[in-house]
Amino acid sequence: MPKAKTKAQKAVMFDRVAFIGIGHIGSSMALAMRRAGVVESIIACDRSAKHRKAALKLKIVDEVTADYAKAVKGADLVVIATPVGTNAAIAKAIAPHLKPGTIVTDVGSVKQVVIAAITPHIPKGVYFVPGHPLAGTEHSGPEAGLADLFDGRWAVLTPLPRTPAKVLAKVSTLWKRMGANVDTMTPAHHDRVLAITSHLPHLCAFTVVGTATDLAEDLKQEVIKYSASGFRDFTRVAASDPVMWRDIFLANREAVLEILQRFTEDLAGMQKHIRRGDGAALEKMFTRTRAIRRGIIEAKQA
Repeated sequence: MPKAKTKAQKAVMFDRVAFIGIGHIGSSMALAMRRAGVVESIIACDRSAKHRKAALKLKIVDEVTADYAKAVKGADLVVIATPVGTNAAIAKAIAPHLKPGTIVTDVGSVKQVVIAAITPHIPKGVYFVPGHPLAGTEHSGPEAGLADLFDGRWAVLTPLPRTPAKVLAKVSTLWKRMGANVDTMTPAHHDRVLAITSHLPHLCAFTVVGTATDLAEDLKQEVIKYSASGFRDFTRVAASDPVMWRDIFLANREAVLEILQRFTEDLAGMQKHIRRGDGAALEKMFTRTRAIRRGIIEAKQA
């Protein structure tokens, strides 16, 4: 008669998890999984020898490899945590080595393009649940991993029409046990929402800081020396991974361009108010925008 499982064993959701990419988000997920006790063993596949060495040294994972096939062999869960531009090639490479019943998920900030890239390569009997944790810092690499990164933050899942309910529920439970709140939405809606909440702010930060880098050298040094909090915040956001954000803007170009057009029109309106000395219009706008900040604080997302 088989022995009854212990409480700790019942808490384990996956025997073996494979991370393709072990940067900031991947390492944070691995640490959060360890903290929650939901995984028996973790292997990381990363093309960077430096990342592999750091992930092993910091005990974020149990094994490392540069071989996709070795990484996913026998894995119950595969997390693709690389820039979205790499997803198609990765999905094609790992597909022949995935066992039936494996769940594949991702962490990409864009969902429609990622789904189009990965889905054609998913074998029959393997399940793909697209996901996106709305958390992160400007830092990169395994050293930037934080076990509590997702606590109280949102993880958005954009399941495919044929995703079994029990598979979706399992991924949702995983995120909750990693500390996140979970929501589901369609891929198209996700991409429109993220265009305004994440992609446009990053684009503005890159542009503002880019403007500063083009100033005359003496003025640029004063900008750096006397940076006020607003500019410092822009530089923090603009310090994000350039490859990741290049891929995001290209992958979500339609939604970003739509929101950017609206922003450009609003910016022209502000320009007009300033030119005309219309203080009442400026104050009205600033009063409305303060309400958004209060809402974010009340939602505990500040």
